[in-house]
Amino acid sequence: QVQLQESGPGLVKPSQTLSLSCTVSGGSITTNYYYWSWIRQPPGKELEWMGAIDYSGVTYYSPSLKSRTSISRDTSRNQFTLQLSSVTPEDTAVYYCARANSVATIPPRDYWGQGTQVTVSS
Repeated sequence: QVQLQESGPGLVKPSQTLSLSCTVSGGSITTNYYYWSWIRQPPGKELEWMGAIDYSGVTYYSPSLKSRTSISRDTSRNQFTLQLSSVTPEDTAVYYCARANSVATIPPRDYWGQGTQVTVSS
């Protein structure tokens, strides 16, 4: 059974870079043909797909966040990482990592992390 777990700081100051990691167990992030995704949900708003890295290491980003987002992976640790630069309070959200069968979609909740709250505040 594949499981995902987010980790990272819960509080980030404005203008800094938010960095989160997702550790995957029970399956490899290099397995065809999955997309390892980052999704967030600001308070009172809908889920937002942020980006993904696929099984071969190709990255995909939401156009609205592309200039500030970087997703990478460490196959030796079976982890993938989100970096979001120049954060503002509007980036306050619960951040999720998830496994998807297609890119740029919100996948079913079968393979999601539990989510981690990130607050942007000075």
